[in-house]
Amino acid sequence: MWFLCVFYHRLLDYRKPEVESLALMFGAFDSDDGGQDGGEHLEWRLPEHHHPDSPFHFVDLPSEDVARDIANRSILVKGIYELWGEGNNYEELEDAIKDYPDERKLPYLSPESTFRITVDSFGKVISFQEQNERIQSLAYIPFKGQVNLRNPDHKFWLMETDDYGTNNGLPPVVQKRIFFGREVGGADRKLLPTYQLKSRTYLGPTAMDAEMAFLMANQAMVKPGKLVYDPFVGTGSILVAAAHFGAMTMGADIDIRVVRDGRGPDCNVWSNFKQYGLPTPIGLLRADNNLPPWRPGLKEYLQDLGFYSGSSTLKMRWRVFDAIICDPPYGVRAGGRKSGGRKLLKGVVGPYTVPDDKRTDHIPSTAAYSLVECVHDLLDLAAKMLVLNGRLVFFYPVLREDESTENHFPEHPCFVLVSASEQILSSRYSRVLLTMVKSSPYTEEIEEEARLKHLEFKENHLKWMEDGNLHSAVFSPGESVFVAEGDPKVSKETKPKYRGKYV
Repeated sequence: MWFLCVFYHRLLDYRKPEVESLALMFGAFDSDDGGQDGGEHLEWRLPEHHHPDSPFHFVDLPSEDVARDIANRSILVKGIYELWGEGNNYEELEDAIKDYPDERKLPYLSPESTFRITVDSFGKVISFQEQNERIQSLAYIPFKGQVNLRNPDHKFWLMETDDYGTNNGLPPVVQKRIFFGREVGGADRKLLPTYQLKSRTYLGPTAMDAEMAFLMANQAMVKPGKLVYDPFVGTGSILVAAAHFGAMTMGADIDIRVVRDGRGPDCNVWSNFKQYGLPTPIGLLRADNNLPPWRPGLKEYLQDLGFYSGSSTLKMRWRVFDAIICDPPYGVRAGGRKSGGRKLLKGVVGPYTVPDDKRTDHIPSTAAYSLVECVHDLLDLAAKMLVLNGRLVFFYPVLREDESTENHFPEHPCFVLVSASEQILSSRYSRVLLTMVKSSPYTEEIEEEARLKHLEFKENHLKWMEDGNLHSAVFSPGESVFVAEGDPKVSKETKPKYRGKYV
């Protein structure tokens, strides 16, 4: 069944992947495995004369219930509509609406129901008087119910795009197009002001924007009963979004002062959850992504504590987390750190044991942590700890080089990349939200490869720190090259820049 999907004109690369993930979560695919490996995709098509970055798209969904669930959960979908008619002018629109089957229209035109018609536009402003004139021109639709502007049973939308070409900084529209349809569902963007960072109790320099945190949670298909982990939890912004959608959460950070102390008893990670009345994390750990603390029998431990009892998840779980969502440190606003000081990594001093009388206030030594090593450790951790078909969602920085034509993202034999959504941050670099699905189990061969790679990182620590220095590449005035295994280079766009691409 085809629906008209209208997006907010922002974060353009994120729009379709979010809808695809939500469609999978709400059962839009009928394959035996539910399309969990990313092999299933929705069918999309553009309205006539529309640019691919237009906010208007047609999408094929199995039912109205699925369309409603997607629209109501989405952050970037303004609305999904049952289209009654479209045309290049109001005469064509009238003919299309009259030709739409009566059996589809009449249930929403009955005397017992209430309705509201909203006039909207893209790329132009329509005055209040013009809106009323357009609504009056729809008199040929036999509405029999009462108008209710505040809380109607049915909401109808009349939407226009104008033939403004490329003059106003928006994706070009060659010809005027008018749509009329019944709203099936729409995003509740009121939650963004509620969770905005400026009102957050506890913030750090790398706190994730609320809109992006909710998008990441949608990409990870977070829902009640899922266990979500953030290995770089910081002040907990990503876990707050996951908890809002009903997931159980767990986080870790290498800085014990962040996860244990914060800025006091009423200003810490826990207070961020209490501020919104959300369930607090089941655990916050001081842990190093380079030396994760997890033991192989953790699944049995969690079951003994009852986290899976009383639900279908009591089946044998080969791994622990349903999703890992994070923003790894890549050295622009904050550099990555791992356990072990410079002398320890160089072998000048050996491993030491902290005396018992100093353990309470001890802050372990840390050393710089290169981006390429950090991403390798993250993928290895996710391969070990995610359930099969679990999702890894994380940001990966890229330099925008003129001579590059291809994207090269990290790979792992256990994962399939299902989406890569770019957010341009400056003329020199951007970040890409990578969504990966675990498609195969973690084997002994993969574990041995990871162990050898860890040894390589340890023996060539200085080399990896010199390579992949994103901070220098972004802020140095000269030409900089990002030289690291599997590193990306993204070409600057040659097409016209318009609003929405950079936010």
